[in-house]
Amino acid sequence: MAAYSASRNSVDLAIDPLITCRLCLVECSLQDMYELRDCKCLYCEKCVRMYLSVLITDGNVLYITCPDAMCKKSGQIQPLEIESLVEPKMFERYKRLKYQKEIDLDPNRTFCPENGCETICHVCSTSTGETSTRPTPVECPSCGLQFCSICKSKWHGAQTCDEVMLHGKHEDFGIPYTNTEDASIKDMMCKRCKHVFCWYCLTSLDDDFLLRHYDKGPCKNKLGHTRASVIWHRTQVVGIFAGFGVLLLVASPFLLLAAPCILCCKCKVCKCCEEEDEVLPT
Repeated sequence: MAAYSASRNSVDLAIDPLITCRLCLVECSLQDMYELRDCKCLYCEKCVRMYLSVLITDGNVLYITCPDAMCKKSGQIQPLEIESLVEPKMFERYKRLKYQKEIDLDPNRTFCPENGCETICHVCSTSTGETSTRPTPVECPSCGLQFCSICKSKWHGAQTCDEVMLHGKHEDFGIPYTNTEDASIKDMMCKRCKHVFCWYCLTSLDDDFLLRHYDKGPCKNKLGHTRASVIWHRTQVVGIFAGFGVLLLVASPFLLLAAPCILCCKCKVCKCCEEEDEVLPT
């Protein structure tokens, strides 16, 4: 009876139709497929796991939908479903990023801009329940900082946000998601995307490795570093590039000597494959 049951199961597996995954275009058995709970679309489980991991790694976590752009229902993948498909660390990242994005999109809540605080503060709304588009003071319940609800700088009273940003009269204590060692330093880095920019004029500094932006123009001498620290920073940058150049120069003779050996080995492998093909009976 057991032998009959085993043979019956093998027959069922043999006649089980293969389903093509619409992501990797590989034919898989039904047991290797995963059905999304909302829209019932079928994909191989490996592709679904990888799809979720890529989205979470890239920070696209607010709405995770069916990977098929032509899905009629545009099904959403819910948090419980995501938790069952990704690693625990990845799911923790998903929850953290989703929470941050929800706060960013909520006009009634904002993060405290004080470096290291990141407390959620409630923005005062109007009598109708709508958030005011005019600058209002917001007080952090943790550190007691009063800041502007619009520009997130220290509360500036009758001054407009544009005046504060243009003239640089506010105290530089950082902005949400910045990463600086000193509050007086004006080259800022975003924690999320690693974008480096000037705090005064918001000019991108991604390609300005030597920080020459602060040598001329409206932001001249406003970097916040001492002259000695700037020179040391530039010396380190030049040293790194020079080190790579010297390393490449030293390694180039060895690469030139090794290149013929690599080509010979590759030719031998190709020749062996051709000989094996000739030996095989037709």
